[in-house]
Amino acid sequence: MRTFSKSRLLALRQCPKKLWLEVHRPVLLEYSTETDARLQIGRQVGEIARRIYDRDGNGVLIDVQADGFDRAFERTTELLRTCQPIFEAGFSAGGALTFIDILLPEKEGDELAWHMIEVKSSTSVKGYHYDDLVVQAFAVKAAGIPLASISLAHIDSSWIFPGSADYRGLLKENDLTAETLSRTNEVNEWIIQAQNIVDQPTEPLIQTGSQCLSPFECSFYDYCSRNEPKAEYPVAWLPRFSSAKAEKLAAQGIDDLRNVPDEWLNGKQLRVKTHTLTGAVFFDAAGAASDLAVHPLPACFLDFETIQFAVPVWKGTRPYQQIPFQFSMHRLDALGQLAHIEFLDLSGNNPSESFAQSLIAACGEQGPVFVYNAGFEMARIRELAERFPALSQPLLAINDRIVDLLPVARERYYHPSQQGSWSIKKVLPAVVPELRYDALDGVQDGGMAMNAFLEGIHPDTTPERKTQIEQQLLAYCKLDTYAMVRLWQVFSGWIDRKV
Repeated sequence: MRTFSKSRLLALRQCPKKLWLEVHRPVLLEYSTETDARLQIGRQVGEIARRIYDRDGNGVLIDVQADGFDRAFERTTELLRTCQPIFEAGFSAGGALTFIDILLPEKEGDELAWHMIEVKSSTSVKGYHYDDLVVQAFAVKAAGIPLASISLAHIDSSWIFPGSADYRGLLKENDLTAETLSRTNEVNEWIIQAQNIVDQPTEPLIQTGSQCLSPFECSFYDYCSRNEPKAEYPVAWLPRFSSAKAEKLAAQGIDDLRNVPDEWLNGKQLRVKTHTLTGAVFFDAAGAASDLAVHPLPACFLDFETIQFAVPVWKGTRPYQQIPFQFSMHRLDALGQLAHIEFLDLSGNNPSESFAQSLIAACGEQGPVFVYNAGFEMARIRELAERFPALSQPLLAINDRIVDLLPVARERYYHPSQQGSWSIKKVLPAVVPELRYDALDGVQDGGMAMNAFLEGIHPDTTPERKTQIEQQLLAYCKLDTYAMVRLWQVFSGWIDRKV
């Protein structure tokens, strides 16, 4: 009988077709940048975990990539006779194969037992983590190794990095011994099911569905959906349409807006349906102008770019905290004259304080500060105010002046090309077709901006490349705020005035 790795058994749990394709058609795998990033973060957190759980440096890391599977299993057997921490211990038993993040020795009377810890880069225990632990515990028990306890350690997002590479406190450990051991017998059934699936000469006939996205987007989705009929106007374009309603429609074979009953829709959803199907633009110009008339010039138009680290690199910051490293601001005076101010820090040092100081200077003390989707910028400003009390008053004063353009766009404008979305990336090319993010060089969205920043602060990045990254980041963020200026121009009725 075939032995199945933990990842293969978890693939089965997500979708039997995924397992079959992984075994028989691995060439079809298409990993997304999000998957690659998640794996990289996992490796980084795993490395920090080994330092946390092995402060004396007595632990041994088994490197399956360097030693191969057979030697990794041999090394595991040898080390289990000792009394030292083992990292990436390998087990192949009972039809399951797995590697354990951390095994710590514990004495149970005169006998040696082990504390098993699985390390995750998430900030809480997720439902799918239990299957992960169950497979691992099954393989360890099948190998005849006594387990004293089983834990899952995840990142504590409230922990503040004290600096000096001291990561004690980064991980929060959860004892899941009882929950895990009560389910290990299930793995025998999973192995039998997996064997039956991979023995089939052809892939299982399973349609795409919710399983394709949970717990993660499947890397075979494009392949599995290639021949499925695509709705011309997908139901997914309906904003904030409940999943329960979507499932009811799907059960009736309805996947196109044309067949969605109007009585199922609220006002905004009905607007999206109507204008998408007719191709007509909705624009309440008078309403938009009225919304903005109470915020006269001069005005600022502001946008931030941020970075987050699962493992903090700067003292005083938290895991996954959004750290602003760049802003762009266009300032429109009472006469309609436009000026631009920008900030970007690629030094590799914590940019937070200099960012805050520059932001205060750029915003001045009067006039509205327009943003698009205000919650994000306002939250970052509040965090900066908490971290730098001396700057708190002027920072919070900026928040008091913020005006959100998103509600104006959402209530007063809709173009069929938006496909139910009011993100600025969708609204801008609809309102101002000559401005497009896809015309930018190198950096065209927030994810690309974060990646560019990481490359820009890396010590191995050449000065030439760093200069190129700087130019690309500045151009991207500048377009974000100029886009807001142009949207404001159209919505406020200044369409005949050039800015």
